[in-house]
Amino acid sequence: MPADLPADSSAVQIVTRFAPSPTGYLHIGGGRTALFNWLYARGRGGKVLLRIEDTDRDRSTPEASAAILRGLTWLGLDWDGDVVSQFDSKDRHAAVAHEMLARGTAYKCFSTQGEIAAFRAEAEARNTYAVFQSPWRDADPATYPDAPYVIRMRAPRSGDTVIDDKVQGQVRIANAQLDDMICLRSDGIPTYMLAVVVDDHDMGVTHVIRGDDHLNNAARQQMVYDAMGWRIPVWAHIPLIHGPDGKKLSKRHGAVGVEEYQKMGYPAAGMRNYLTRLGWAHLDAEIFTTEAALQMFDLEGIGRAPARLDFKKLENTCGHHISMSADAALLHELQAFLAVTGKPPLTEPQQDLLLKAIYCVKDRAKTFPELLDKAHFVLVSRPIARDDAATNSLDAAACAILQSLVLQLQNLHWTKPELEMILTAAATANGIGFGKLAAALRAALAGRTIAPSVYDMMLVLGRDETIERLAEAANTAQSLG
Repeated sequence: MPADLPADSSAVQIVTRFAPSPTGYLHIGGGRTALFNWLYARGRGGKVLLRIEDTDRDRSTPEASAAILRGLTWLGLDWDGDVVSQFDSKDRHAAVAHEMLARGTAYKCFSTQGEIAAFRAEAEARNTYAVFQSPWRDADPATYPDAPYVIRMRAPRSGDTVIDDKVQGQVRIANAQLDDMICLRSDGIPTYMLAVVVDDHDMGVTHVIRGDDHLNNAARQQMVYDAMGWRIPVWAHIPLIHGPDGKKLSKRHGAVGVEEYQKMGYPAAGMRNYLTRLGWAHLDAEIFTTEAALQMFDLEGIGRAPARLDFKKLENTCGHHISMSADAALLHELQAFLAVTGKPPLTEPQQDLLLKAIYCVKDRAKTFPELLDKAHFVLVSRPIARDDAATNSLDAAACAILQSLVLQLQNLHWTKPELEMILTAAATANGIGFGKLAAALRAALAGRTIAPSVYDMMLVLGRDETIERLAEAANTAQSLG
């Protein structure tokens, strides 16, 4: 059993949750929070739950919920059971507010918005800060008016609320700074602050791992746990992600939505690796598989300082993962990338050739667009379109050599040593360096002078297609000349 479970929690299975608000896309910071919850629970045989906090009916949309699920699915993060809607549990939240009322840990407050505004205006006029103190906190129920009321938490007025946080350490918040928060509004709608605690308790959440922008909320939420006599979960508030300039991540820094990174062509495994290392460390581990991350990840490795997004490091990490990936899995993810970006899918012949070619292009690609660009030679069909540099490489002398190679390659044993022997001999016989011959061969085979090794291209394309491309290039260049 992990040492960071509460003392009274022997034999309790670890349960974490990710609880986004469906008001927009899944932010990259939210993606990392989900990943940390997933790694911590899955690495310890625990459960990961997904709750959509959709109590704000004006801003919550089904489209945003769908985007969140797509983002999590692309990152490879699964969850246990059905997706929970916070709004669906509103009656349960209200029932808890009334139970607190019966326990005496909450009270009815009949103060109007005008009275609260007057209290704050008076404090502001005195140039002082004061939390609202309801005159109904200790009022005799016999004096209650027949009027709308809210249910407020009866928060302690003195001392401190102490948050024992696995990332931030022990955090003390003076109770004098905390008001008697509203748990149930006058229209019977529960507040977010109450709903979160009720849901976490009812779902059996043992560890609340979330952004440190919720740290102050934890003090008020902890009071609800105390008021109901419920076990307080393990808190772990992780720093937010900042841009390269150290400021809060925003659109001005580039992509901030998880799906944007998918459309930019980053592999999911590379994103998981990069996001895991973004604010967490384990010895000198930099590039690692998800399986390794599940073994290594812990809360103690999370730093307190905000992490900075570094696109260069992201690309480097993703490049490693493209290189590490199994060829068939890489092809499958490439197909998914083409689908989400609205590009035509690969034909079966293209898939077959690309699967043969991946070995010679994946080591130098950091994104899927780069991989597809390097694999251009198997994705094009004759007649091969050539860029200017390729066209310039096919002068009369080069075309003559290509014509002679067409004859020599007809009956050659199609292996790399045999190809090396023929091509080296051709360059020597014509008094040119191999680089010049290779440029002409790349122009003929790929339509570009920058392409994979000519030997790899010839082996992947096969004898017949290679000869056809060489002949076509020689004939086309000569007719234009």
